[in-house]
Amino acid sequence: MSSRQVQVLEAAARVVARNGVRGLRVEVLAAEAGVSTALIYYHFKDRAGLLRRTLEFISERADRYTAENVAGAVDPRAELEQRLLSELQDDPSVRENSTAWGELRASAIFEPDLRAPLAEATASWVRDTAEVVRRVSADLDAEEVAERLTALVEGLSERWLSGSMTLERARHLLCGAITAELGPARG
Repeated sequence: MSSRQVQVLEAAARVVARNGVRGLRVEVLAAEAGVSTALIYYHFKDRAGLLRRTLEFISERADRYTAENVAGAVDPRAELEQRLLSELQDDPSVRENSTAWGELRASAIFEPDLRAPLAEATASWVRDTAEVVRRVSADLDAEEVAERLTALVEGLSERWLSGSMTLERARHLLCGAITAELGPARG
C-alpha cells in the first residue's frame, strides 16, 4: 500500500470516528488527508470501496496494537485477557479505532456493501480469539466462548465510548466475563 493510501485511510478512520459513516464525504476526506478527491477515487474507486478499505485498515491497526499488548503475556489466559482488554484502553488510536469500528458495524445495517467485509473481519477476530481459548482449555467450545467474549467487548466498548459506562467498569465486567467463561485463574 502506498504512503498516500495509508494517509487517506488514516484520515478516513479519523473522519468516521469524528463524524460517522454518514459524515464521510469525499471532499471532507480529501481536505482531512491533504489530497485531491481524484486521488481518492483513483485508489478506492468509490465510497463503498473506501469504506471497505477503511474497515480493513482499522482491523489491521487493531491487530498491531493487540500484538504489542500480548507480547509479554506469561500464559494463554493472560494472553486472552490482554487481547480482549486491548480494545478497552484510553489510548487515542484505540478510541478512534473502536469508534470507527462501532460506526461501521452500525452502518452495515443500512449499507449492504459493508456487510460481507464486516462479517469477515468479525470472523477473523473470533477465529484468532478462539485459537487462544483453545490453548487455555481444550474442554471449552472455543468458537462459542470467543464469539461471546468478542461480542461483549464490542458492546462494552460502545457503552464506554458513548459515556454510558466508565472505562474501569467496562474492563471490570470483561474480566468477570472471562472468569465466568474460563473459570477462576489458577496460580
